Amino acid sequence: MTISKAQARLDGKVALITGAGSGIGRAAALRLAAEGARIAVVDLKEDRVLDVKKRIEEAGGEAIAVEADIAKPEDVERAVKGAEDAWDRLDIVFANAGVNGTLAPIESMTPEDWTKTLDINLKGTFLSVKYAIPLLKKNGGSVIITSSINGNRVFSNIGMSAYSTSKAGQVAFMQMAALELAQYGIRVNAICPGAIKTNIGQNTHPVPELEKVQITVEYPDGDQPLEGGPGRAAQVGDLVLFLASDASKHITGTPIYIDGAESLLHG
Repeated sequence: MTISKAQARLDGKVALITGAGSGIGRAAALRLAAEGARIAVVDLKEDRVLDVKKRIEEAGGEAIAVEADIAKPEDVERAVKGAEDAWDRLDIVFANAGVNGTLAPIESMTPEDWTKTLDINLKGTFLSVKYAIPLLKKNGGSVIITSSINGNRVFSNIGMSAYSTSKAGQVAFMQMAALELAQYGIRVNAICPGAIKTNIGQNTHPVPELEKVQITVEYPDGDQPLEGGPGRAAQVGDLVLFLASDASKHITGTPIYIDGAESLLHG
């Protein structure tokens, strides 16, 4: 399949990206802006959103910065309203923000830690889509959700029961939303990254009890066979651009794995 430059262009379109202050979200924001999209940069950290906004504007693009906690309905609604006030439209939603959360045995994981992970990863995705629908319905559009190989192809990462459950839930939600929203010309897909060089480790909290339930698993040398190491955020940004653009206009309800064959070893 040949993708033309015109198909990849996003001129005049508006994208709202959560978790856009770093990692995959930041890479996607810069990539979509380079193709002409106007970006609502949404992140929990104000300094990060301001930095990404500055970089987009320095490159000749348009952006607004919104500090928001995606687990809070009022914050997500305000972020969407920010895009509407700035540009009176919304064409692309990249529901990307998430955490690894607390890594613990099921027996010792607290209900509070379980809820926090699902609130950010799964409820946050629901809220990001829910509040965007009225704007997306005006012209149709594309919703992209960052899920994971965990909970979908990989179940061997002990201690990640909350994270994996949230990621499996995102794929189920994506498929339900894809069918429900197809009548409005809204496509909904999920990307499922494997190991990618990001700073998500800052939101990972293993507990000492985890050592008691670890299962020893040995893999061949190099557990990302395609490139011999983790992927790069910019590579995921390219995939987000594809799903946001007209190049993927007949693709919806689909989880797409971007992991260098990692999950084929780990599954």
